[in-house]
Amino acid sequence: MDVRSGPSKHLFLQGTAVLTIAALLIKIMSAAYRVPYQNIVGDIGFYIYQQVYPFYGIAIMLATTGFPVIISKMMIEFVEKGNASSNSKILRVSFLFLFAVGLIFYLILYIGSDQLASFMGDPELAPLIRVISFSFLLVPFVSILRGYFQGEENMLPTAVSQVAEQGIRVLTILIFSYLLINNGYSLYEAGQGALFGSLTGGFAAFILLAVFLSKDKRGVSFFGKNDSSIRTSHILSYLVKHSLTISITSLMIIFIQLIDAMQLYSELLKNGFEMSDAKRMKGIYDRGQPLIQLGTVVATSFSLSLVPLIAYAKRSGNHAVISERITASLKICTVVGAGASAGLIMIMEPLNIMLFKNESGTEVLAVLSLSVIFTSYSLTLAAILQGLNYTVFPAFAVLIGTAAKLALNELLVPEFGTAGAAFATVAAYGVIAGLNTGYLKSKGYGLAGRVNTGKVAAAALIMMGALFAYSALFSESWMAGNRLAASAGALCGALFGGTIYLIAILKLSIFTQKELEAFPGGKKLGAFLK
Repeated sequence: MDVRSGPSKHLFLQGTAVLTIAALLIKIMSAAYRVPYQNIVGDIGFYIYQQVYPFYGIAIMLATTGFPVIISKMMIEFVEKGNASSNSKILRVSFLFLFAVGLIFYLILYIGSDQLASFMGDPELAPLIRVISFSFLLVPFVSILRGYFQGEENMLPTAVSQVAEQGIRVLTILIFSYLLINNGYSLYEAGQGALFGSLTGGFAAFILLAVFLSKDKRGVSFFGKNDSSIRTSHILSYLVKHSLTISITSLMIIFIQLIDAMQLYSELLKNGFEMSDAKRMKGIYDRGQPLIQLGTVVATSFSLSLVPLIAYAKRSGNHAVISERITASLKICTVVGAGASAGLIMIMEPLNIMLFKNESGTEVLAVLSLSVIFTSYSLTLAAILQGLNYTVFPAFAVLIGTAAKLALNELLVPEFGTAGAAFATVAAYGVIAGLNTGYLKSKGYGLAGRVNTGKVAAAALIMMGALFAYSALFSESWMAGNRLAASAGALCGALFGGTIYLIAILKLSIFTQKELEAFPGGKKLGAFLK
């Protein structure tokens, strides 16, 4: 039974829009700060940070899109089964479960830091792993409050806390790393200072959420009377099941990064590279992470805003609306993801110089750019499947893709180095996207269609041709490594390529007039280019 209707439904959808905007800001900040950070600490310093970052990424995803979603879903689904004490029991049992999970992660990382660092091939990473382990102790406190507010359909506290957490974290990272490097501390000590941002950001989020709770008129008691009809075993089984599905799905990108953190540097050492060279190569390879994030964020932010509508249509049995929303979200994802991948490949050299001071690793980063389309598609498909209440298979697809990444790294890195790892990443995301596509089709839902896919490919090729000519004309200006010239070349190339791609998309009629009208200014733009 769906207990929400009318104004409540609109309130929930407005709240989802608030969370989508917050997620967009967070992803932009998460990608953007890595550029000045790399500029401060260099490629080896960037390698040090990125080696440990996936552990923090697990904590932040669990506290952002993992546990709060599970708790809020439980509050919404169980609300009809009890009285006001039901929420208290859900929150109390959930907190104890999350505290146990956070404590286990903390102990594994803190006690096992030396073993993990040795396994990664760099024992000096152990103190950084110990710093990051403390972030898991904050996860239950932040998650339970976010889950409570989301369950009450109040998304503002979650959104504000997420943006504040990321903003303070980014400031801490950049300020501490700058001060430590300029005062003669080592790159590893600068990395510890940067990772301290995980704690400052988490504390800021908790304080903000506590302030919101103190002003909450509902006055929920986390330790109310235990007279709810909901069984503790039911709550725990729900938490376990959804922790292993929703959380695994949300950790897709982090898992792929973690494989590289655990494997790539040690594999480079095994294949004869000196320690400093291997660290520098891994740091250059990690330049691709912010590029993938920025390339992915636009596609997924447009598409994921449609997912709540899919969930509501599913509940009401409106299959026509479901098909329409799925087709629209996948079409947007395909267009934006393909354009971002193709554009990044063509302007990678000046973009690399603009962001990271030199052209090192341009070819590897170009290969990694291919993963943008598959990453966008995988995230969107997973969200659609979750909206349709198919939560198990997307998690299964992530595990298969992660296993594929692990196996391909073992096969390709010894032969091709970081380029092999880049190909393995693209293939892993391709596997996840392919599995989710097949599963969605098996449930009887149509996709974007071969004709539209062909048109998008044609538009991307037109843009790539135009950018190839552009590079042929102006590449001499940045080939000498002039950062200012490269910046101008990258930005002008992005504007030129984006304009060509947009015109091609509209001229090929990939979007219907009705679909265009859903975009700001889309109606006028479509009429202008007819």
